Amino acid sequence: MSFILITGTSRGIGASARTALEARGEKVIGHSTRALDANTIAADFSNPGAADFLWEEAMDRSGGQIAAVINNAGLFEANRLDRSDIEWLDAWEDTLRINLTAAAQLSRFAVRHWQSRGTGGRLVHVASRAAYRGDSPAHWHYAAAKGGMVAMHKSIARAYANEGILSYAITPGFTDTSMAGDYLESRGGPGLLADIPLGRVAEPEEIARIIEFCALDAPPSMTGAVIDANGASFVR
Repeated sequence: MSFILITGTSRGIGASARTALEARGEKVIGHSTRALDANTIAADFSNPGAADFLWEEAMDRSGGQIAAVINNAGLFEANRLDRSDIEWLDAWEDTLRINLTAAAQLSRFAVRHWQSRGTGGRLVHVASRAAYRGDSPAHWHYAAAKGGMVAMHKSIARAYANEGILSYAITPGFTDTSMAGDYLESRGGPGLLADIPLGRVAEPEEIARIIEFCALDAPPSMTGAVIDANGASFVR
C-alpha cells in the first residue's frame, strides 16, 4: 500500500487536495505547523530540521511506501521596504525557508528514496503565478520563492525522468483561502477582481482537482509541465 505526503493540509488548497485524494481511495499523510489529527504530522518549517523530521515520520508511518509528495505549504506575509534591515531580512529568510527550502529538502529526500528503491514517484509543487508575473512591492520574497520552486521543479523533471521520477508544478493565481483573502482586502478587496477576466478567484477545490490529476493521472510525458490556474489574469 502506497501513501501520498501533502504539506500544508490545515486549510485551503492543502485540505481540499487531501479530501480529493482520499475520495479516490488514496492513503494520505497530512502536515501542518501544529497537529490537527492522528493522520497529520506537526512540523514548523521555520525550523531547519522540520522537513527532515516530517520525512522520517512519514516514512515510518507509511512503512517506506511514499509514492508521491505534494509541496503545498506556504507563507504569505507582507514585508514592507521601510522595515528595519533586520526585520526585512528575517521575513525574507522565513518566507524562503518555508516556501522553497523545505520543499527542496522534501523533494531531495523523495528523489533519493525512489532512486534507492528503483520504483519512481511523483512530485507536485504548488507554486504561484507570482513566479512569472511577480507580486506587490511588499512581496518580493514570496515571488522569489515561487520562482525558485518552478526552476527547481524543471530541474528535477529534466534530471530524473529516465528513472520514473516525475515532477509537475501548478501556478495558481488568487485562491479563496484565508491567506489570499487577507491580501485581497489589503489591496482593495473586490476591486482587485478587475484584473481577473474570469471575474472571480479560484476555489480551493479547483486547484485540488489539478493536484489530484498530477499526483495520480497525468501522463509521464507531462513531466516538467507547469499548469496555470489564474482565471486568465496572466497568460503566457
